[in-house]
Amino acid sequence: MADTCQHLDQIDLNATATSPDQCLTCIEMGDEWVHLRMCCICGNVGCCDSSKNKHATGHFNDGGHPIMKSHMPGETWKWCFVEEIGWE
Repeated sequence: MADTCQHLDQIDLNATATSPDQCLTCIEMGDEWVHLRMCCICGNVGCCDSSKNKHATGHFNDGGHPIMKSHMPGETWKWCFVEEIGWE
């Protein structure tokens, strides 16, 4: 595990969220989520690991996009799946 994320150059500051307040994959399944996360590379919004479907982690596993951030009001933290570190 690194002390700093080595993937910061992959962040797209112009990435647009695929949904303002829903996990669209959960909606398609007729399921619910706990919290939302947004991919900092492409803007994909998925549910957190406290949700049973863990779509944000699934997005990393399927697409390899390493950095996500909270997509919840008032939260500004980010997480790198590869380095396993978080920061504000």
